[in-house]
Amino acid sequence: MLRRRTAGLLLALALLSGCVRLIPGTTPPPVPPVGTTAASSTLIPGPHPGSLGMDAGRASDALAAFVTSCPRLVARADTSGLTRPQDWSDACNAAPGWPAADARRFFATFFETAKIADGSAFVTGYYEPEIAGVRTRQPGFDVPVYSLPPDLVRAKPGDAPPLPDGLQPKGRYDESGRFVPYYSRAEIEDGALAGRGLELAWAADPIAFFFLQIQGSGRLRAPDGSVIRLGYAGQNGLDYTGIGSLMRDRGLIGTGPGRYPGSMQGIVQYLRDHPAEGHALMRQNASWIFFRELTGPGPVGALSVPISGRTTLAADPAFVPLGAPVWLRTDRPETNGLWVAQDTGGAIRGANRFDSFWGAGADAATIAGGMSAHGEALLLLPRGTLERLGRR
Repeated sequence: MLRRRTAGLLLALALLSGCVRLIPGTTPPPVPPVGTTAASSTLIPGPHPGSLGMDAGRASDALAAFVTSCPRLVARADTSGLTRPQDWSDACNAAPGWPAADARRFFATFFETAKIADGSAFVTGYYEPEIAGVRTRQPGFDVPVYSLPPDLVRAKPGDAPPLPDGLQPKGRYDESGRFVPYYSRAEIEDGALAGRGLELAWAADPIAFFFLQIQGSGRLRAPDGSVIRLGYAGQNGLDYTGIGSLMRDRGLIGTGPGRYPGSMQGIVQYLRDHPAEGHALMRQNASWIFFRELTGPGPVGALSVPISGRTTLAADPAFVPLGAPVWLRTDRPETNGLWVAQDTGGAIRGANRFDSFWGAGADAATIAGGMSAHGEALLLLPRGTLERLGRR
């Protein structure tokens, strides 16, 4: 996926508050119960899709994304508990031949809307970065981009306690056959993997590569203009630490002398202004991302289909069926309209928590780096879902 990565959103780095601001003296309204999945949460029927005022262009883009998602929708289990593969059949059978210019009628015909709990949404942003890099090491390109090491494995049952999700932890077996944590960022930077033939490419800038790892996918552009597209291959199994949260705790984020904005751009500026401190700060994030080269269309999200800028959302699959359309209305107009949930992220957890994908390029980086939107989310579910679940 593009960002199975490490909490791959820029706002997670900055740890800006996702709390709703209240007027002093007021009492917040009660929030309907939120369970561990959408099916165990309060599910409130929403308005008819035809009344949402969909933009024709965005609906057309969402229809195209939905078509690419359908082969997965009708074949995979929905961990949100809301839908079954067969529930999507009617919409998926009709979608490929549906006129793009009439996409709004498609969504009005085959879907109904619902809110999880109160539908109060928080949306951040991510993008596909492009940084300087080459396939073969040369002067000025000294930052290794590693492919997935074969000794990075999950522990055999009994060799380590299972994780809360029931999976065995990732790590490696040392020379004595003992299971141990995998190499940390600091150990990898110090050469733990050097000379093993794992170098997929070489980047020029360690800071730029650090943020490419956070995104979990990106492009390397060589001086001759050639491009290597990188996709997520795996993670070393160590916990992600958002350096923005460390900066906040140290009083480096905010307003005033010596402080920096709590955006990706502000964090990068601090790292460049303070090279030694910045290097040590980045090493506090023990997580490391390994890559593979992508040769087909992409990037590819958690649904294993190509994702699209300004159309794809990352969501928590426990609350949103991956492949489902999502309607957003927030205080950031760029996010308003119809999206399709085609990706996930390490920090995208809980009901109505989304990360919006903005594509590649400088504009995408600017929007994603400063995205922090609050508003409302509606899930678009196959018609009849709510009645089958007894939520009508």
